[in-house]
Amino acid sequence: MSSRDNPLWLRLWRDRRTDDFHQKTVNRYLARFWPDLARPLGSRVFVPLCGKSLDMIWLAEQGHEVIGVELSPVAVRAFFQENRLQPSRRRMGDFTLWEHGRIGILCGDYFALDKGDLGQIDTVYDRAALTALPEDIRRLYVAHLRRIVPANTGVFLLTIEDAEEDLPLEQALGVDEELTALYSEGFEIRLEHVESVFETDPQTPKCPPRRAEYKVYRLSGRADAR
Repeated sequence: MSSRDNPLWLRLWRDRRTDDFHQKTVNRYLARFWPDLARPLGSRVFVPLCGKSLDMIWLAEQGHEVIGVELSPVAVRAFFQENRLQPSRRRMGDFTLWEHGRIGILCGDYFALDKGDLGQIDTVYDRAALTALPEDIRRLYVAHLRRIVPANTGVFLLTIEDAEEDLPLEQALGVDEELTALYSEGFEIRLEHVESVFETDPQTPKCPPRRAEYKVYRLSGRADAR
């Protein structure tokens, strides 16, 4: 979150209004496509804006070391309590590090992270961090990500894109233009999978369902871009 949006994000967690973004099961695209990355046991996976995502449990069960960052202490505490884990806690600069087994969460502002806070990162897993941010903050998010992870680090990116009615089909099913603008300078972008789903907005259940495109991207960091 940007500092501008921090109060809102903290309030959503405090008031338990998280149904719009917290998934109550492991993401099906993660479980389906992550094995194709063939990451070795012990690889360190960074999960920005992690909330209390169950995907971190799944990644740890695959033998990875998982490090997330989350602004809300309510979300971090809930993650460990709801999964019946007893974490240790210690202060690390601007962050509090909560740890249990292969999972650690840095509680604090993503934009305050530096390389020393994270250590070695092999892969970034982004399910909704990018899309949760306001459009004018996304470029800052990507620029900061490039500063804090090694240049050759890959990103496993999942997005949900509304398909506008007047958008040509080949464009709706291709690489999103905004994503290209954000990532192409530092990454090779590969679209692995697209799935069209018609969904009803729970806020307006009487409106016709809208088509959404669920996309799986694999981004390969380019060391020559820095």
